[in-house]
Amino acid sequence: MTQRRPVVDAVVQFQSRRPISFHVPGHKHGLLSGLPQELKAALAYDMTELEGLDDLHAPKAAIKEAEDLLANTYGSKKSYFLVNGTTAGNLAMIHAVCREGEHVIVQRNSHKSIFHALELAHVKPVYVAPEWDEASKSAAAVALSSIVAAIDEYPEAKAVVLTYPNYYGVGSSELKAIIEFCHEHEIPVLVDEAHGAHLAAGEPFPASALAYGADVVVQSAHKTLPAMTMGSYLHIAGELVEERMVRKYLRVFQSSSPSYPIMASLDDARAYIQNYSVHDKRDFLEKRFYFISSIRRIPSLEVVETDDPLKLLLRVDNRGGFQLKGALEQAGIYVELADPFQVLLILPLSKPWHAYPYAEIRSRIKEAVQSMRLLEKLAPSFRPGHPKPVTVPELSFEEVDLSVQEWVPYTRAIGRISAAMLTPYPPGVPLVVAGEKWTVEKVEELSDYLGAGAEIQGDHRLSEKLVSVIPW
Repeated sequence: MTQRRPVVDAVVQFQSRRPISFHVPGHKHGLLSGLPQELKAALAYDMTELEGLDDLHAPKAAIKEAEDLLANTYGSKKSYFLVNGTTAGNLAMIHAVCREGEHVIVQRNSHKSIFHALELAHVKPVYVAPEWDEASKSAAAVALSSIVAAIDEYPEAKAVVLTYPNYYGVGSSELKAIIEFCHEHEIPVLVDEAHGAHLAAGEPFPASALAYGADVVVQSAHKTLPAMTMGSYLHIAGELVEERMVRKYLRVFQSSSPSYPIMASLDDARAYIQNYSVHDKRDFLEKRFYFISSIRRIPSLEVVETDDPLKLLLRVDNRGGFQLKGALEQAGIYVELADPFQVLLILPLSKPWHAYPYAEIRSRIKEAVQSMRLLEKLAPSFRPGHPKPVTVPELSFEEVDLSVQEWVPYTRAIGRISAAMLTPYPPGVPLVVAGEKWTVEKVEELSDYLGAGAEIQGDHRLSEKLVSVIPW
């Protein structure tokens, strides 16, 4: 283990010289900024590629050392800092492997950034339906049998793109077997592991896809480690993906003016998880145990644990998740997401000296749950359908773009081809993708989301109950 943080040290040492700026950025170390003082102070470290600070796109010094330490921490062949989030990593890994017109096998409950990458790469997606996890009431991992069926039908596929674990912290007991099967067919496995940067802490956390042999893994360090928003990691571990191609597309999709505060926070987050000791983990798990035990005594509240100890689901009898989210916000508690059933908490991966106010949190949760007695009972009724394990869209992304589109009431969209992606956010998993058919199940699920007050992103006019379809 090492306490070294090369990027952090470089920016601190540079600023200690009290440099005078005749370069970008234009705020001149914060001097010209009108931001509140608390934010303005950070601008002293918002620098550019100056002597002693290295260059993200051609690292030779501090950033190279920091990325080498990152690879060592996660056991990869090569690792990179991402300053444009996991979105940039997802775009880069798919473009590095796939060419226009080629088939790519994709887990259907992937994040919208995966679908954007497929569209930009002009590839032909083959969707593999996930299994429904009743415990978390979420779409979880894909089954090995479904991947086998997809590769049998599309043996020429250039990649398999998976999401692991899912947003709710549900893993996959078949991930290792899936990766081994893909490799037997010389197909690289690309994994969006946005919610898994902390899995390097070891048991009882699930193992990372890197441990199972995935070829490229992208992680959002900002989601579960103490990194700034937009800070992520990309790791290359297998032999089926050319590192030079990944590096090329990282230059394409990442800013040519990378943020030094984000890179410093990524360096710090790497040091944090690399030095997360057995003692630290024991302390976290003990605090977590007592917190869960205390809130389980709150009447009407159900607490659900998933595979990832950092994730926690809360439900209230005969009430919906969006109702609970609103009540918690009134009590000053802001959760990661709500769905028709529940809310999701992401616990802090704390160390012994971090004082998280669990007693006060418990009190506020109790207050929120008690306040919900006055709300209308709303028992969620959504149940997943039984989609085909392997499907392809009716139209390609290009065909959708070239087609005439029309607006229809979403209740009359069944059997029509969607002209747009509609995405409940969070978690950012598209309900329907451009080129797919609207089914009875998808329309019912959209109705459930709208009835519960969910935020739907995409090109729609749902305030008028209208969606865009192809007159096919």
